[in-house]
Amino acid sequence: MAPFSILLCFVATIAITGANASAAATRRRLDAELPNGHFELSPSSSNLNKTVIIGRYSLPKWEIDGLVEYISGGPQPGSFYFHVARGVHAIRLGNEASISQNVNVNPGSFYSLTFSTTRTCAQDEALNISVPGQSTELPIQTLYSSNGGDTYAWAFKATSKVVKVTFHNPGIQEEPTCGPLLDAIAIKEMVLPQKYIRGNLVKNGGFENGPHVFKRFSTGVLLPPQLLDKISPLPGWIIESLKPVKYVDRKHFSVPGGSAAIELVAGRESAIAQIIRTLPNKFYNLTFTIGDAKNACQGSMIVEAFAGKETLKARYVSKGKGGFRTVSFKFQAISSRTRITFYSAHYHTKLHDYGHMCGPVLDNVIVFPSH
Repeated sequence: MAPFSILLCFVATIAITGANASAAATRRRLDAELPNGHFELSPSSSNLNKTVIIGRYSLPKWEIDGLVEYISGGPQPGSFYFHVARGVHAIRLGNEASISQNVNVNPGSFYSLTFSTTRTCAQDEALNISVPGQSTELPIQTLYSSNGGDTYAWAFKATSKVVKVTFHNPGIQEEPTCGPLLDAIAIKEMVLPQKYIRGNLVKNGGFENGPHVFKRFSTGVLLPPQLLDKISPLPGWIIESLKPVKYVDRKHFSVPGGSAAIELVAGRESAIAQIIRTLPNKFYNLTFTIGDAKNACQGSMIVEAFAGKETLKARYVSKGKGGFRTVSFKFQAISSRTRITFYSAHYHTKLHDYGHMCGPVLDNVIVFPSH
């Protein structure tokens, strides 16, 4: 074969290999905002009646049903003020209203949706999130931040190549426009932890594997309790409390190690757990790190840890400027499965912002046999 032909074959091989690798990477990892997920692409003026969107397909990239408003952040008629923490615009869902979008996914894979939402009128507002065959109703009466930045994650398993993601207001208020504010929607394909790392019996013990975090602005991502989610948006872990825990990242917070950690933001109502494999009667060491997220959350903090029949109250005095300490204790397994659980013993708010709930940070959870 002539040298030039060999060169062409070599270049073509590289191109095909690169294309296949790129396609494989795309198949493995979807991690991006949904088209017009920030709602900054507005309906045309002819499809707006003041703030109400007219026409099922008038909101770019989305399909709407019912009374849906296109909101600009700031003062509103009727002495309201809407915080839009990311960008300028958001969507408000009126009585029984919804928005939806078709998303290309891989059947059998697990995904998490990250989205910003907050109530606007009534205390009992809720938001229903669904894909075909799977849904959850998220109560949003509790506000965890005072700037409209409450962000949640919800996980699902894809059963087809295209899923219709729907956000729906299931409530009916006396004022038909009352309903949740929705902004900043993203999707991420989750990688489920299959193996233990360096002898650690805890999967995803450093919380490196979690939902999408918005790069430009983040107040952390609230992970709802497991009774709302059959699939956890934090792979390997169970959110087993009445209130959510918060997933915080290194870019926007102080975390003890790696790129992410968990903030226990709702006291005893905010807990996470994992069931690990153990040998009955064998002794193990449980090690973990606690600290603060450098978010002005101050005071005496206690993280209670449970494993087997043992309990440890780990104390940390926070000055709200970042910092951490590592603690450990020994426990004896009483069966082939051992549940390890962590929760915050106290409720905390930011020092100068009592409307912003916060708490101790948990990271680097490790269990290994005691010799």
